[in-house]
Amino acid sequence: MKNNVIVGQSGGPTSVINASLAGIFKSAIDSGRVGMVYGMRNGVKGLLERRVIDMREYIVEEIDIELLKRTPSSFLGSCRFKLPTPEFNEQMYIDIFHILGEMNIGYFFYIGGNDSMDTIMKLSDYGARINSPIRFIGVPKTIDNDLAVTDHSPGYGSAAKYIATTVKEIIADANVYDTNAATVVEVMGRNAGWLAASAALSRGSDCDGPDYIFLPEIDFDIDKFLAKTEKVMKYKPPVIVVSEGVKLANGKYVSEMSSETAIIDAFGHRLLSGTAGYLSNLVQAKLGIKCRGIEFSTIQRSAAHIMSRVDMTEAFQAGSAAVQAALDGATRRVVILKRLSTIPYVCAMDTVDVCEIANIEKKIPMEWIAPNKADVTQDFIEYAYPLIQAELLPFMVNGIPRHITISSKDQIRKRVN
Repeated sequence: MKNNVIVGQSGGPTSVINASLAGIFKSAIDSGRVGMVYGMRNGVKGLLERRVIDMREYIVEEIDIELLKRTPSSFLGSCRFKLPTPEFNEQMYIDIFHILGEMNIGYFFYIGGNDSMDTIMKLSDYGARINSPIRFIGVPKTIDNDLAVTDHSPGYGSAAKYIATTVKEIIADANVYDTNAATVVEVMGRNAGWLAASAALSRGSDCDGPDYIFLPEIDFDIDKFLAKTEKVMKYKPPVIVVSEGVKLANGKYVSEMSSETAIIDAFGHRLLSGTAGYLSNLVQAKLGIKCRGIEFSTIQRSAAHIMSRVDMTEAFQAGSAAVQAALDGATRRVVILKRLSTIPYVCAMDTVDVCEIANIEKKIPMEWIAPNKADVTQDFIEYAYPLIQAELLPFMVNGIPRHITISSKDQIRKRVN
């Protein structure tokens, strides 16, 4: 009897996370070496609740693969579920491996970021402890681009393309009037400024780009922020980009300045929001000019209508590489992207031990941050440009994109009895 595959998606979605899912599904089926391909609804949390689907009921024809590639967000649903250590709750591991055993799972794939790789590490370590033959492979995904070791993460290129494009459009709008006004744009990024930095890609012969970009790698100084804004407003409407995670020198998030109420997620992360709102109100109060705060929030995660073809292709390849690694006998590994050349751009897939990635954040190198501490250097531009190249247009029906989704009735279907 052939072993079965199970795959889950975890953490925040991206425009191309489903391309990785498509890569896993297609490579597993095409290999002829696996039986069923199951999908966990809402990650490990859904697995524990025995909410599992047969992927072949939804991916029937080749066109379904293409639709899945172009569908944003997480087809299987996601979760922010922190798997406890076996020492704290071994019964949870016993339950997980019992379910996997009942389903004859031989290959377990998890698409996600830092916290998801922590899940792969814990499950693979426990599997080794009990001599389980199941192979555990992580597939990288995060718009934040903060996974260690890998050159970049699938999901980042499309988010960067959306941010650069939208910031360029905001700048065009801001330059319409000759009145004094400012705009503060808030972009995701808790501790790493890769997303905010991508706003610099808006620069070109037809756009000067944002006037300043404030990253969480650099302590945020409110007085210097106001001084820089005032300097620009003497000759043009300022457009300033900030990471949601910018902090003062004392470690306090700027977003906390408008609210002392902290919302903490399952992984102990403070939920950040309101940085642009606070700073725009501050500009109005201190400088006496109109200032609009724009928060991209979740729209930057799933803007598949402007996804990067490079990003989608690499996401699909990462899923395929994960399957090949597992079939070759690998476990406790994570797929990484290795840049072989920037001009021309060439990238290859490889794998590393999960411990090299799990719970480790990659920040923008300090030498890629401009001397004024409020912009990025040409090194960042050259790094990021290849990742946003080309487009993959959605299939349009009645003027809007067509996606492939699991219907609401299937969300509660239990495939494991």
